[in-house]
Parts: sequence; C-alpha cells; structure tokens
Amino acid sequence: MKHKLCVIGYGGMGGWHVRHALESDVVELAGIYDIKEERQEAARRDGIFAYDSLEAALADESVDIVTVAIPNDQHPEVVIRALAAGKNVICEKPAAITLSEFQTMADAAKRCGKLLTVHQNRRWDVDYLAMQSICDSGEIGKVFNIESRIHGSRGIPSDWRGKKEFGGGMILDWGVHLIDQMLRLYGGRKINQLYCDCTYITNKEVDDGMKLELIFDDGSRGYVEVGTYNFISLPRFYLQAEKGTAIITDWREKCQVVRCDHWHESEVLPVQTAAGLTKTMAPRDEVTTTAYSLERPESDVHDFYRNFCRAIEGKEEQTVKLEEVERVMKIMEACFESDRKKQVLFFDEGL
Repeated sequence: MKHKLCVIGYGGMGGWHVRHALESDVVELAGIYDIKEERQEAARRDGIFAYDSLEAALADESVDIVTVAIPNDQHPEVVIRALAAGKNVICEKPAAITLSEFQTMADAAKRCGKLLTVHQNRRWDVDYLAMQSICDSGEIGKVFNIESRIHGSRGIPSDWRGKKEFGGGMILDWGVHLIDQMLRLYGGRKINQLYCDCTYITNKEVDDGMKLELIFDDGSRGYVEVGTYNFISLPRFYLQAEKGTAIITDWREKCQVVRCDHWHESEVLPVQTAAGLTKTMAPRDEVTTTAYSLERPESDVHDFYRNFCRAIEGKEEQTVKLEEVERVMKIMEACFESDRKKQVLFFDEGL
C-alpha cells in the first residue's frame, strides 16, 4: 500500500516534489495547497487536486506525508501544524532560518511521535558522490583538503530569495547543501575553527555569495564557496590527499585523479619559465604518477522518498537525520556571526 502525500507550496520546488515523489513509486498524490490562487489553478490545469485551504489539506485523514515547499520563513509554523495534525513531514531546506526555530520543529516531531526530515537532495549529486568515493576508498591516502564551489552569473533570483525577512541569501540557499556535503566527506571530524566572508555585490540585503574556511580537529581543511557573479567558474571540487589529488571541473564532468606512486625522483630537471628556472614547480612524469578518471557513480534521487517511506514503516533509518540537520544549522549560524564580526570563530570542544 502506497503512502498518501500532500505538497504544501506549488512553486518551482513544489512542482519538483510532485513529479519526483510520484516517480519514486512509493506514494500517491492526494493534492497540493498553495496560498496563491493562481498556483492552485495551475495545479488543477495539471490534473492535480488543489485544496482550498491549509486547514483542509491537514484535515485530510488519508494523507500521512506532508511535504513543505514554501518560503523559508514559513517553514516552522506549517511544519509544526502538520506534525500536530498527525502527519509525517518532509521540509525543504533550510529547515528554518535560525537554529532555535529548527529545534522547536524537532521537539514538535518528538512530541507528536511523527517523523520529520529535511530535503537534502544534493546528497545524490554524482559529483559529490564521486568525491565521497575517493574519501571512503582511501585510494589516494588520507584527505587533508577539500574545496567545494558552486558558481553562477545571474545573481539572486528576483523573488523572496532576495529578502532577508523571508530567509533569502546564498548561505541558506546553496551553503546549506555544500556544508552538508563537506561534513559527510570528512566523516565525524569536528570543526575547531571557522571563518566566513560574504559578498553583497548584486543584493545589499542578503548575501549573494560566501567563502567559508573550516579547520577540523585533525588539521584537515575544508573550503566552501558560493558565487552568483562569476562569469568564469573555478572547479566544482578540488581534493588533496597524502598520495594524490582529485578534481571535478564541472558537475557534468568525470572526476580526474592523479595518484603519486613514487614520491622520490632520481633526477628532477628544472623547467624554464618566462623569468627563470624552477625545480620546485617542475611537473612530474608518468614514472612517478598515475592519472585516471572515475566513472560517474550511480545515483537515484528518488531514493529520498523511498527511504522516508521505509522509515515511516520502521524498515530503515532516515537518510537525513535531524542531528545532521541541527549541525548544519549551527554552522550556518556561525557563518552569519563570523561574517558580521569579520572574525575567525574558535570552538575548543569542536562544532
């Protein structure tokens, strides 16, 4: 028997959830609700039932899953109301604007005895999964530096995402994904230092870009960058390990790896540059290194809904756990604080 789903919000992500939830083949769509009548009419034209109020949607006893895909500032109220109505809830990222709001949501889920998760769909991106395979396999040794970037050139969309009161800005939009990925790449390592610097080039109200530096408890480093005014993009991922380097230039490309097979070379010939000689920067040859590419990993984002349904049935743990969401929320709040103070933040007990 399939679970019955209601989607709150029928904008871009609401429509995405409708399509992908149905394609996962584990839910039936009861309908949608959107505060805007024109979006309700759009759903009806698409052959989808539209509730005429949030109260009506939450009162539908056939529905056991509610997906909340509305502006960020509205998440807490609607999520808590859905939980109180006896629904299991999927909330779009970020779960909330502040950590305290998220904790109130998590407390409500516990109190109501229902499941709550957050839609961290970027865990299924194949570029990230390729980096995860490098970290997990150890094929080029222990990883000590990861750089993760997303660059665009169109600024912030001219909707609620550009307004502070609605939870706009790139930390809450893309930073939430890249931070989550970085934490998973580094496993259980705790953060000892954090510095974040935001840009406000195209929007003075919210950040249109961010540069985040993390130092973990073992000295390894993570770098997260989001830019919306980049007409030439830097590599999507750049990873350094004790025995090699990996790079993904673009999310559509394969991961390229160079493994160092022999550190010491019998003879290093200097190379001529425009202004002099250098041995230090002389490129290695094929005798000491091996270059290869990784096949793009298999990935199916529909597994997000499949996992949540099996978690409701008690057959699996949630893929996106609330304690993981809470840690990302803490780091994002630290990002805002660091940017505001223009200071490095230190965490003696780890973050």
